[in-house]
Amino acid sequence: MAKMVILYVFLVLLTANFGYPIIFMANPVNNIMDITDTNASERKKDHIDFAFKSKVPIKDIDTRFQYEPLLAAHPLGEKSLHLTFLQKDFGAPIWVSSMTGGTEKASTINKNLALACGEFKLGMGLGSCRQLLFTDEYLSDFQVRKYLNDQPLYANLGIAQLEDLLENGQIYKVNTLLEKLEADGLIIHVNPMQEWLQPEGDRFKKPPIETISRLLDTLNSKIIVKEVGQGMGPESLRALFSLPLEAIEFAASGGTNFALLEILRSSPIIKDNYSKLALLGHSAEEMVFWTNQILDEMGDDIKCRQVIISGGVSDFLDGHYLIQKVKLPSIYGQASGFLKYAQDSYSILQEYINLQIKGLFLAKSYLKVK
Repeated sequence: MAKMVILYVFLVLLTANFGYPIIFMANPVNNIMDITDTNASERKKDHIDFAFKSKVPIKDIDTRFQYEPLLAAHPLGEKSLHLTFLQKDFGAPIWVSSMTGGTEKASTINKNLALACGEFKLGMGLGSCRQLLFTDEYLSDFQVRKYLNDQPLYANLGIAQLEDLLENGQIYKVNTLLEKLEADGLIIHVNPMQEWLQPEGDRFKKPPIETISRLLDTLNSKIIVKEVGQGMGPESLRALFSLPLEAIEFAASGGTNFALLEILRSSPIIKDNYSKLALLGHSAEEMVFWTNQILDEMGDDIKCRQVIISGGVSDFLDGHYLIQKVKLPSIYGQASGFLKYAQDSYSILQEYINLQIKGLFLAKSYLKVK
């Protein structure tokens, strides 16, 4: 022990007089110097180089959470993210929200997304399947069940197409579509603002809630209802919660806004007159508040008891916050985040989802929602 102390004093003097960097272990019982930390010198240099660039302005601090650093060990692959949703087992509370279909990249995108859902045990909504009602030309682009294993897969049709099918006695086409895709059910997207602004848009003959009610009586299938990027107000939510739907997806403002998308496709005079319509809508946080309020008011009269929180959910922090705030069983959905990484190599998408799931573990361990 005396020799170790003498060596320690010698090294300290050497450092003081000659400026040589000496790195010591945090635990001096076994050894004084940590000669195994080969990256220490480079790391300390980085700390010095980036110290002044690492200041976070007070205005940028995320105030949604209480950060509790003392109450958990680092998460190392616990299975605490597993849950049951849509009557299926999820490895994490993440939903791949419906994206556009019918493009030349659809096959690659859908395959990569389905592979990811199968690997990580997530759920997936397909992009619009409208063209598949009339032709099988692009059917193979959407037939991804073999990649998902038993994870949830939902087809997707617009309320306008479903209104027409009901009116023309052709609702059997929906059942045929679900069979071809081996889908668990149907997502209905309700998009009056988009249809109004779209040059090729349809016009609704009846309020969408009436069409949805008829479909529930006609289709022997699970149904999810969503908006397309502007969300829904409390009365629309209340009407949907009164129906025996499998789930409601918010598709709130803050993410891809299809009303704005159609405005960008339009003529200059349309842009000048209708641009403010894209600014109408409701955030996911606002819709969570209304959902909780409706649950408190309606209690057991609520027939739909699952929600997919989407729209402006940019990462695991948004998702963790929102699913902790809502009082109903929930998962969170993303579209553009997945689309960004699903267009090329599967490995890039795989890394993105891995990072999101690890982030959820960290959030669950150290962040308490206020």
